[in-house]
Amino acid sequence: MKKMSSDELLSIGELAQRTGASVRSIRHYDENGLLASERASNGYRMFPNKAVTQVKQIQRMIATGFTIEDIRGFPDCMLLIEGARSCDQINEVQRERLEAIDRQIKDLERRRTRLLKTLSEGAIPPVD
Repeated sequence: MKKMSSDELLSIGELAQRTGASVRSIRHYDENGLLASERASNGYRMFPNKAVTQVKQIQRMIATGFTIEDIRGFPDCMLLIEGARSCDQINEVQRERLEAIDRQIKDLERRRTRLLKTLSEGAIPPVD
């Protein structure tokens, strides 16, 4: 692996500042293989400038409901290009995630209706 020059590297604090992610989150991404870091002579993690884009992409994917495990299985193109369109390889995974979210919404709507009925009638209605 080619060593990067120090002017190409960011400390974890600098990366956190540029991305708005917490240092803890960045460590988590790195430990799960989503980022590449190297250790400086003082033992601190150092990240290439492209990690700014990668962290922002990871944050976007997490915000849409994907897990770290899901993201690890995505092609590199999803992490390397800020604002990248979905790669064809993950369209099915995205559709499955959307279906899961739709199921959760329906379940929550049923629970809400049941709770509203309970509040209005003063008794817990039987399960449908």
